[in-house]
Amino acid sequence: MAQPSIRTVLVAGAGSIGIGVARSMRSEGYRTLILSRNPARLQGQVEGVELISQLPVEAPDLVVECLPELIELKHRFYAEVESAWSGAPILATNTSSLSFEELARPLVHPARFVGMHYMYPAHQRELFVEVIRIAGTSDEVVESVLQCLERCGKKAVVLNRPVIGALFNRLQHALLREAYYLIDQGVATPEQIDDMARQFIAPRMCITGLLQQKDINGLDTHTYAQRSLRPMLCNDPQPSQVLEQHFARGEFGLKTGRGFYDWTGADSAAIRLATEKNVARITALIRQIKAGD
Repeated sequence: MAQPSIRTVLVAGAGSIGIGVARSMRSEGYRTLILSRNPARLQGQVEGVELISQLPVEAPDLVVECLPELIELKHRFYAEVESAWSGAPILATNTSSLSFEELARPLVHPARFVGMHYMYPAHQRELFVEVIRIAGTSDEVVESVLQCLERCGKKAVVLNRPVIGALFNRLQHALLREAYYLIDQGVATPEQIDDMARQFIAPRMCITGLLQQKDINGLDTHTYAQRSLRPMLCNDPQPSQVLEQHFARGEFGLKTGRGFYDWTGADSAAIRLATEKNVARITALIRQIKAGD
C-alpha cells in the first residue's frame, strides 16, 4: 500500500489546543484549515490559516479533531467526515480522556483512525505528541503522522496499545489525585503543592525523569519506601471533591477569574504568553544540558 502523503490539514475545534495545532502545521508549510462554529472570532489569531464553518468539498489529507471531550459530539463529527470523504483523510483525535476503541467503534474506515494527543502549548516545537494506534490502524497511517510531526519539530511517543488518557494524562492525573487529596484533607495548600512541584519535582525530573532517578537512588531503598507509602496514598476512584466544588461554583480558573487561585483582573493573554515563553526557555535549557552530556 502506498504511504499517504499529507499536504492539507483540517483542524476541527478552535480552542487553545486546536489553534496551536493549526499554527504548528501552518508554520511548516502545510495548507491548514480550522473548522469552527464561529470562525469570525479567530480573525487575526492564526495568520495564513483558512477559517471555515463547514466541511470543504475537497478532502484534506489529515483531520485533527480537537472537539470537547463529549463522545457523542465526536461521533457525529466522524460520521460527517466519513460521509463527506469516504475515508480519504487520516482521522486523528486529540482526546485526552476518552477510549480510543470506543471513539473508533462506529467508524467505517478504522484503519485511517489514530490518536494524536498534543501537549500545551501545541504550536511549540520539540514538545511531545502522543501517537496512539488502535488495533486496526494501518502502519502507513502511523508512518505518515510521524513524518508530519517530525517536520513540525515535534517529538512523537508511539504507545504500544491504546489506553484511556494515554501516557501523559495517566501520569499527570495520578499525581493530581494525590495533590487534590492533600488539599481536601487540609494537609497542604495549592500554593505549597505548586511550589514543591516547581522547585523540586520538576527540576529533578528534567534531568533524570521518573524511573532513572529510582535507579540512581537504588531500587532497594525505593522498594522499602513503596511498601510503606503506597498503601497510604489516595486510591479513591471518584472525582476529587475540591475540584468538583470549584466546578459547581463555576470557578474554572483563569478564564473565569477564580479557581485554585484568584485571577481577578488578570491579563489572561499575557499570562498564557508568558507561560509559553517560559516553557520554551526550559525546553531549550534541557536540550542544552542533554547536548552537553
